[in-house]
Amino acid sequence: MVRPVRFGFNEQTAGSNAFQNAAVAAQRRETAQESALREFDQMVNQLRAAGVDVRVVDDTPEPHTPDSIFPNNWVSFHQDGTVCLYPMQAENRRLERSRPMVEDLEKDFIIENVVDFTNYEATGKFLEGTGSMVLDRMNKVAYAGLSPRTHEAVLEDFAEKIGYQTVTFRATDGQGKEIYHTNVVMSVGDLFAVVCLNCIRDPKERRHVRSTLAKSGKEVIAITVEQLNQFAGNMLQLRNQRGESLLVMSARAYRSLTVPQIRRLEKYARLIACELDTIETNGGGSARCMVAEVFLPLR
Repeated sequence: MVRPVRFGFNEQTAGSNAFQNAAVAAQRRETAQESALREFDQMVNQLRAAGVDVRVVDDTPEPHTPDSIFPNNWVSFHQDGTVCLYPMQAENRRLERSRPMVEDLEKDFIIENVVDFTNYEATGKFLEGTGSMVLDRMNKVAYAGLSPRTHEAVLEDFAEKIGYQTVTFRATDGQGKEIYHTNVVMSVGDLFAVVCLNCIRDPKERRHVRSTLAKSGKEVIAITVEQLNQFAGNMLQLRNQRGESLLVMSARAYRSLTVPQIRRLEKYARLIACELDTIETNGGGSARCMVAEVFLPLR
């Protein structure tokens, strides 16, 4: 997780991210960094109290990276020791990529190779990590909602090099705009999946997503478009150092869930809800986006 230094509303990403609220962000511009830092530290404390090994990296004042709090978009770590670096649409987000941050993990983890997809930026093709893709790591399936930030050619390159099959679809919000990141639409756990099927307008694509999840042994828990707008699709399953299953989400997402949905999720994990209002309003991302989970083998 990356501790923010100059967090704020990012004009370069707002065009494709309908979850950023420019009007509210403008009213809170002066307090955005202070509030985001408080929310970040509280989330870290909640995760550590639940037994999660959290590695915190401090961002630097320069270069200015207002979205550095969302590291999962530029890097992913895999069980075979592979590290992937991803092409980002916004130029100021490309500045977030940090080789020293990756290299620092080598003190405790084994890195066998680095696969760099960032050359696609030169041709205007992007794949923003586990924002663009929701990975079923157990079954090697990458779910991806195609959008300006998720190009099929880069996705297929990832799938070939890392050994995944892909399930692609188009997901749109209530205004018919393509949803910028797949991890807003869905979350895949080991035995369950939370997904807004109503955002996938094509019936064939919708059936394919549902059937693939079901065939891989997941209980499909559907959420509404209204719940998606409260970041209920932006959850992440973690395991703590005792091997217990946790499901991390924002407090806004938790409050949007129905009692039956909560009971179904609690069969699989202990729920952890974090207050992230400033981060969600300014950054247009939530709890899942804030964690770049490390699957690298330990030394």
